Amino acid sequence: MNNKIDFLEKAKSYEKEAIETLQALLRIPSVYDEKTVSEKTPFGQAIEDALCFMLDLAQRVGFATVKDGGYAGHIEYGEGDETIGVLCHLDVVPTGSGWTYPPFDPVIKDRKVYARGSMDDKGPTIAAFYALKMLKDLNVPLKKKVRIILGTDEETAWRGIEHYQKTYGMPEVGFAPDSDFPLIYGEKGILHLEIGREFIDDELISFKGGERYNIVINHASAKTKSDFTERFEEYLTRHSLQGSFAKETHNGKPCYVYTIEGKASHAMEPEKGVNAGVYLANFLSDCLTNPLVNYVSDHFFNDVFLKKMGLDFIETEMGPITCNIGIIDIDSLRGRVCFDFRYPINYDKDKFWAKWQKELKYYNLQITDLSDKVPHYVDRNSTLVQTLYQAYVKYTNDTENLPKTIGGGTYARALKQGVAFGMEMPYEVSQAHQKDEAMSIDTFLLAMAIYAEALMQLGNK
Repeated sequence: MNNKIDFLEKAKSYEKEAIETLQALLRIPSVYDEKTVSEKTPFGQAIEDALCFMLDLAQRVGFATVKDGGYAGHIEYGEGDETIGVLCHLDVVPTGSGWTYPPFDPVIKDRKVYARGSMDDKGPTIAAFYALKMLKDLNVPLKKKVRIILGTDEETAWRGIEHYQKTYGMPEVGFAPDSDFPLIYGEKGILHLEIGREFIDDELISFKGGERYNIVINHASAKTKSDFTERFEEYLTRHSLQGSFAKETHNGKPCYVYTIEGKASHAMEPEKGVNAGVYLANFLSDCLTNPLVNYVSDHFFNDVFLKKMGLDFIETEMGPITCNIGIIDIDSLRGRVCFDFRYPINYDKDKFWAKWQKELKYYNLQITDLSDKVPHYVDRNSTLVQTLYQAYVKYTNDTENLPKTIGGGTYARALKQGVAFGMEMPYEVSQAHQKDEAMSIDTFLLAMAIYAEALMQLGNK
């Protein structure tokens, strides 16, 4: 093992090639697309295109590859009986509105690449790929295999990686380059909950906001039969919100449209966003009676920590339970609201369910869909954590920022001993799931060096 290799200098020599490769991948609009789902493309044609792009790229430079249908694939290098996993994903969240640059036509400005997926997770995926390519090009010997596993459904339901795991198994040890440096050794549990019911609403025509559980709603719109525009204008002013109202027709009769603009944020940090859907529910709750609208307003307006329900909790290492309302879809006959909860270890879920069942019964609502990923935790003193952390320190000289836990959920939890490892630096402001998502080219090159060092070290333990 050669500890004298300067991987950062080597990474700089790959900059032009790696950035051009990244741009090509970013041009593929790999959002889950139900319209193009088929047996060969289980998550849509664009996601299939992104998977084929990566596997074709790997084959051209001499890596061994495997494709698990349209579900996933892997890129492999090295020898040995043990395998180090690097779990990446090629799907991205919807773009939303308000971009300065076209989200799927990457623009480079001030040494940043602007595009959807540049940081989550295509930039880190390409950084990991070129880290492995550096090891190969330098003929660095490894006692273990390194396998970059390419997921395709991380932003929705993890069906791709679950299919791959059933078919090919999963390494026990590794990392997901899909979060922050220095590294993440613990991730909160992720509970997705949908509630709804059928009803007859003589006032509300429609109320829609959001597309995904894990994004704070940044745009919401509702239509009513009665005119509440004067009250709405006052509400916008009182809460310092951006919005608009208009008069339209519905079934030949006048109706009134109310729109609120919020601020998107990742569901792991809903307090950093402005949930347009919750604000609009709060406004409507004073104008009409609807069980879903009232439920959202009563319990979640200005409260992402479940304090109003008496279900708040803070754990020493992982922090508080949080709640994001990611989808609201209501019309005059039925409706649904989708929640994303991020909960720490030691959270009292029995108390949570008892309270929820009581409140849902009061509003005559039902749970219509449910999924739960339990918290993931790796000992911070483990060989994995310490090896990766030292690789980070070697190329950053940063010993102030330490390994931590987060509310996000990454593919790291698919591994028995898995952590999230970069590539966002501690001094960078996260733009994941937001408009104008961007990746620093200097961070990209630094991450390539850190990943190469880490894989060399792990591959020879």
